[in-house]
Amino acid sequence: MSRREFLKNKLALAIDGPASSGKSTVAKLIADEKNFIYIDTGAMYRTLTYHALDQGVDIHDGPSLLDLLDQSKISFAKKNGDQLTYLNGQDVSLAIRQNDVTQAVSQVSSHKEVRQEMVRRQQELASQGSVVMDGRDIGTVVLPDAEVKIFLEASPEERARRRYQENQSKGISSTYQDLLEEIKKRDQLDSTREVSPLKQAQDAVVIDTTSLTIEEVKDKILQQF
Repeated sequence: MSRREFLKNKLALAIDGPASSGKSTVAKLIADEKNFIYIDTGAMYRTLTYHALDQGVDIHDGPSLLDLLDQSKISFAKKNGDQLTYLNGQDVSLAIRQNDVTQAVSQVSSHKEVRQEMVRRQQELASQGSVVMDGRDIGTVVLPDAEVKIFLEASPEERARRRYQENQSKGISSTYQDLLEEIKKRDQLDSTREVSPLKQAQDAVVIDTTSLTIEEVKDKILQQF
């Protein structure tokens, strides 16, 4: 497929990878540059996690989480160049990045019934036009027929450094060492869960972002078309 065809047709770009590997940042850049729909699937799971913690719903109870999800309208909107996440009309963009949500989201996302409903919603969003979607099971489960699949990776130390800098910029209290341990734990949970584990699609292009700038990562992805 030529670059020209890529820009004209309704296409899907799937970007997978572990926490803080650069998925969301590069996905937003490509979506903005090519006028694609951007769907941050991680933010969807974080929003449900935030809602569960706020409402006192047991994050180990899949059916109760599904009931809560049925009551949760999760949407996205752009404002001043930023993509905001809304829960039932309330802006929760900052709330879903807090440490308690980060520590609980892997458990919430491990429930089969929750993932099935989330996948249904994500596929529905993707049907609306050319899309860039990032997550952990996009190329394997959500968009298995995506024209281009990318798997980003980076060392745990580099990913912890990125998350620490992000938290500092948002005024979220954290330490580098705690973040490093959380990332290693999240990697283990995500890659070993029974339902839709973090896994590289067989036809995905792997890009190690450890020593790359975000622009370099973006260029490497666009070279795949």
